Order: sequence, then structure tokens, then C-alpha cells
Amino acid sequence: MLRCGITGSTGNLGKSFLKENTKFHFIKFKGNITKKKIIDTWVKKNNFDILVHLAAIVPTNLVNNDYKKALKVNFKGTKNLTDSIIKNKKTIKWFFFASTSHVYPFYKRKIKENFKTNPVSKYGKTKLLAENYIKKKLKNKNYCIGRIFSIIDNKNERFLIPSIKKKLRSKSKIVVLDNLNHYRDFLDTKQISKIIFYLWKKKTFGIINIASGKKTNIQSLVKRIAIKMNKKIKFLHNKPTCQTADINKLLKIGYKPQELKLKRFFQ
Repeated sequence: MLRCGITGSTGNLGKSFLKENTKFHFIKFKGNITKKKIIDTWVKKNNFDILVHLAAIVPTNLVNNDYKKALKVNFKGTKNLTDSIIKNKKTIKWFFFASTSHVYPFYKRKIKENFKTNPVSKYGKTKLLAENYIKKKLKNKNYCIGRIFSIIDNKNERFLIPSIKKKLRSKSKIVVLDNLNHYRDFLDTKQISKIIFYLWKKKTFGIINIASGKKTNIQSLVKRIAIKMNKKIKFLHNKPTCQTADINKLLKIGYKPQELKLKRFFQ
């Protein structure tokens, strides 16, 4: 059985990846990724066939509230892991790093992997720093950087839909919502987990967008949820932005996208 080292196994995406990929023998990292000695001990004592690095502080509000901590986890943690691979001369067949679409600026057209990077958030800055370090240090090129676009989730209140539902449960007759007239490219964690496995299966290296290639208007999505919850809402106007992926690179390696069924998020 393939030995897969994994960081971030307790996060939303990590839990999904463990559940969806039972063909792997998982070796979980359970320590503090910002501690160099701890990560070095883990890498030294284990022989991984592949390594999936998901550990990160993701919600943008948490990153904004404590950027120094996010930088330590997202960048320094990745640096520690990369340095340890090199130091211990580990021959890993495939190293996957979960990055983000936040490394790109907003574009009205679909975003290709070779488009100019200019992070739209502090979260994006931490991930781009990590990307650049991996590219500089892992000269054997056995890495895959997956730029994940928007994740949709129905349970964790740090994600968009649960946070909106929480607001809609208020006793106010009319719920006022702001900054939602944006277009995003959604996948759920199950779909993302399957794509990561497929990227390994096809021995995909370099940078690749992980997305649906379809844009969804968040404001329209929220309207449908409000109807289901029988709530009246008022939107404050904002300048719309768009981040939709060009997934031709993903399609060329043979991946067949699964439709994201949004109905279950309206309940």
C-alpha cells in the first residue's frame, strides 16, 4: 500500500482526503508545523512515497486578525517541511502543496495558471511565499502546486454558507447583508480530494488550477437560501469581483468534472 504522509489531516479538506482515499496508508503529522525540530523528526523517521501538505490557516478573517501567526503556519511551516525533505535526502515521488486562487488578482476572464500573480488577500500572500520557496528549493521538480479556488461547505461556520445561514437565523425581520455581489468558482471538499488523488494518479507536476471552471454569483446563491429559510434580506451594494478558473490543464490530463449540486446547500 502506498505510504502517504499528510499534514493538516484534522482540517475540513484533510478529513475529506482521508475518507476519499482509502488506498493510501496514511502517516499523519500531528505536531506543530512551525517547530522545525518536530517536523524534521517526523520526516526523518518516515519513508513516504508521496507527501500531501494541507496544513494551513485558511479563513481570511483569521489570517487578517493574526497575520504573523498565519505567516508562520502557511509559509514557515511549508519552509520547514521543504527544508527537512532536502536535509534528510528523502526521495519522495510526489509532493502536493495546497495553494489558493488568492495568489491571483481578480480577472473578468477565466484565470490560467500562467497569469500574473498578485495576491488579493494576506492569505494569498502567505501561500505565494510558500509556492515560491517550493519552486526554488525542490529542484527535482517532483512537486505539484494545486491552486484551489473557492471551497463550499455546509457545516463549518468559518465557510460562507454556514456563516450566512447563521446570520439569517437572527430575529430581525429583514437581514442586511454586505459585500456579497461577487462571482466565485466553487467545489466541495469531496471533489477537491478526488482531484488531488487524480493528479497523483496521472503524475501531474507543476502548477495547476483546482476548480470547476464555472462561476457562481454569491448574492444569487444567498437569495435562494433566504427563500428556503423564509427570511427577507437586503443587500448593500458593492463593487463585484470575479475569480473563475480556466481548467483546460486539468481537462487535458483526462479529468472529467463532476457537477456541484448546490441544492443541498439551500436546506
